[in-house]
Amino acid sequence: MIQILWVDDEIDLLKPHILFLEKKNYEVTTCKSGSEAIDALEEHPFDIVFLDENMPGLTGLETLNEIKSKQDNLPVVMITKSEEEYIMEEAIGNKIADYLIKPVNPNQILLSLKKNLDHSRLISEKTTSNYQQEFRKIAMDLAMVNTYKDWVELYQKLIYWEIQLEDIEDIGMMEILESQKIEANSQFGKFIEKVYADWFNSNSDEAPTMSHTLFKQKVVPELSKDQPTLMVVIDNLRYDQWKALEPVINTYYKKTREDAFLSILPTATQYARNAIFSGLMPSEMEKLFPEYWRNDTDEGGKNMFEAEFLDTQMKRLGLKNLNYEYHKITNLKTGKKLLENFNSLKNNDLTVIVYNFVDMLSHSKTEMEVVKELASNDKAYRSLTLSWFKNSPLFALIQQAQQQGFKLILTTDHGTINVKNPSKVIGDRNTSLNLRYKTGRSLTYEGKDVYEAKNPKDIHLPVLNMSSSFIFAKGDLFFAYPNNYNHYVSYYRNTYQHGGVSLEEMIIPFVVCEPR
Repeated sequence: MIQILWVDDEIDLLKPHILFLEKKNYEVTTCKSGSEAIDALEEHPFDIVFLDENMPGLTGLETLNEIKSKQDNLPVVMITKSEEEYIMEEAIGNKIADYLIKPVNPNQILLSLKKNLDHSRLISEKTTSNYQQEFRKIAMDLAMVNTYKDWVELYQKLIYWEIQLEDIEDIGMMEILESQKIEANSQFGKFIEKVYADWFNSNSDEAPTMSHTLFKQKVVPELSKDQPTLMVVIDNLRYDQWKALEPVINTYYKKTREDAFLSILPTATQYARNAIFSGLMPSEMEKLFPEYWRNDTDEGGKNMFEAEFLDTQMKRLGLKNLNYEYHKITNLKTGKKLLENFNSLKNNDLTVIVYNFVDMLSHSKTEMEVVKELASNDKAYRSLTLSWFKNSPLFALIQQAQQQGFKLILTTDHGTINVKNPSKVIGDRNTSLNLRYKTGRSLTYEGKDVYEAKNPKDIHLPVLNMSSSFIFAKGDLFFAYPNNYNHYVSYYRNTYQHGGVSLEEMIIPFVVCEPR
C-alpha cells in the first residue's frame, strides 16, 4: 500500500481529501508542523510527502530543505496559497515533485500521486499500447517503401520507438521491434542493391544527398560572413546516438534543421569522410589527388589529408573569401587544448572540428572486455556515448560556441552496426581486412549475404587491379575467414563494425542549430 505523509497546520480541514484517498487504498499519515514531519520520516518510510508551504515554526521551504538533506529521492509535493514567483523557484530548485495552489481538490491530489508514483507504469502501459498499434503500420510501410525518402522516414520511426521502448519493462515489445529492424535492414539491403549505382548517373533525379555532395548541398547554404559557423563531424555517430545527445545540446542551441543524408559505400572513414571534405567520390580523389588518397592496401594513415581536401573543395566552390580552419581531435589532450584556444576561432567564418571518440569507442568494444560489458547492446551504446559527451571537451566547445554566437552544424561520416552473424569469405593475402566490406581479387562469398560491385567503377570506387571487386555485408552480418573460424566468430560477434550496408551505417544525421 502507498504510504503518504501529509503535512499541514490546518490538516483537520483536509479530512474529506484524506477519506477520499483512503477509499482509493492509499494510507495517509498526518502532521501539523515541519518538525513533526521530520520526526515521522525518521520513524517510518513514506512513498511521498504533501507539504504545506505556509506553516508556523519551520516553514514549508525549510522543512523541504530538511527532508531533501536526509532523503533526496523522496518525492515532495508543495502545496501553497501563495503564487509568488520566488517561492515557486525555491521549491523547484529543491527538486520538488509537483507544485499545487490552494484550494486543492481531491482529484488534483490523485493526479499528482499518479504522476509521481505510477508514472513509469502508466507510461510503460501507454507506450506498449501505442507501439502495438504502430507495429501494424510499420509492417505495412515495410511492404511498400520504395524511395530513399520513405526509408529515412521508416528508419526515424524505428529509432523513435526504440528509444521510447528502452525504459519499459516489457521485453517482448523490444524483441518485436528488433525483429522489425532486422526485416527493415533486409529490405533496405535489397533497395540499395537495386538503386545505389543508378544514383551516380548524371541524369538521376532520385539521388539523395550523399557524402560527396553533403558540403555543397547542405553546408555551403548555411555559411555566412555575418555569423561564424562551427561544423562538428563526430566520427561514427549513428542517428540514434544523435537523438540521445539532442536534449543536452538543446539547452544551449535551438535546432533549426534536421535532415538525414546517405553515407557512401564503403561506410568507412577513409571513404566517407574523405568524400565529405573533398566533395569527390573515391575514384575521383585517387585520380585527381594521388598525393592525398590512400587505398586499403596502401601503407600509412588513410585520413591524413582532410584539411587539404577541404581546401581544394572550398576553392572549387568559389569560397576563397571565407576564413576557415580545420581541426582533428583524437584524444583528450588535443580536445582540451582547442578549448583553451577557442577565442581564437571567433574570427573564422567556418571552423571544422572532426571528433574521433565514438569511433574509438566502437573499436574499443571489439578489443576491451570492459567496454563490451558497458556497451553490450544499442541502448547501452547510446548511454555510454551520452555519458562521454556530457563530460567531454566537445560539449564544452559547443557551450563556448553558443556563448559567442556561433551557428552549429553537427554531423558524421557514417554509422555503425552491432554485428551478430558471420558470413564466410575467402580471398588472397591482399584482400582488405575490414569485417563489413572486402576488396580484392577472386573473392569467394555467399551471394545472398552481400551487395557486390564486380566493377568498382560503377559506384565510383578505385580499381586496384583488373580483376578486383568490392563486396559489402548486409544487415548485421560480418565477414569471417574459414581459418580459425570459431575463434574469429566468437571474438567479433556482438561488436560494432562499419563499412557495409545497413540503415544504421548509411542513414546518418545532419543538424543545424542556432544559439539560444
